[in-house]
Amino acid sequence: MGSEPRTVMLLTRPLCVFDIESTGVNVVHDRIVELCVLRIQPDGSETVKTWRVNPGIPIPAVVTEIHGISDADVADAPAFEGILPELVPMLQGSDLVGYNSNKFDIPLLAEELLRAGSDFDLSQCRSIDVQNIFHKKEQRTLVAALKFYCESDLVNAHSAEADVRATYDVLKAQLLRYEDLPREVPALSDFSTMNKAADFAGFITYDSEGQEQFSFGKYKGQRVSHVLSKDSGYYSWLQNADFPLFTKKILTAIRLRMR
Repeated sequence: MGSEPRTVMLLTRPLCVFDIESTGVNVVHDRIVELCVLRIQPDGSETVKTWRVNPGIPIPAVVTEIHGISDADVADAPAFEGILPELVPMLQGSDLVGYNSNKFDIPLLAEELLRAGSDFDLSQCRSIDVQNIFHKKEQRTLVAALKFYCESDLVNAHSAEADVRATYDVLKAQLLRYEDLPREVPALSDFSTMNKAADFAGFITYDSEGQEQFSFGKYKGQRVSHVLSKDSGYYSWLQNADFPLFTKKILTAIRLRMR
């Protein structure tokens, strides 16, 4: 009697696999130039959408050499706020999947949403970082991951849709290969999270008791609430310093909670 085929993933909400191409890798200063979202419904049906975005700043030539998108390519594209009417409904009520997304794509997307004045809260989405699963299991890059798990080559690497498709293919192959990986998104999200942070950029993490603490600077390892209580000027400095908008938003929420 043959064994039953294994379920790749158990979805209770839509899953949005996404990838970003940008002007660089600085979450605070760089901007999105291309964004692709592949939305998978619990019934397996798919919708994919790719947007070119005018970042409002020059795309460095060295970056264009990587993803192939130049200033001329996005000259007539909408600004990020122009794609929100299509983007937000795709993300609404979904969970997220990306490659290195916990460290880069999600923090940058959160910044763009805040800059555009959107009230969509990415922290309500569970996130699965395929790179973290890969690194925990095999220690490879996306190109090698696709070759290792799917025995195929990544064509058009650094095209947002090509990377999205490759990321989803790798995730499905990982779930088939590793029987110990959970099938439910919440547990898989936990597994693919290296270090849980209160903000997306990792400047505020949690201590052993689940309280927010600073992960950097002179107050590293100290609870945010304690620091803000004894050094009120530190909050003002952080708000005016070169930190991500979402990090500043979390700091403000903690400060308001203390009152």
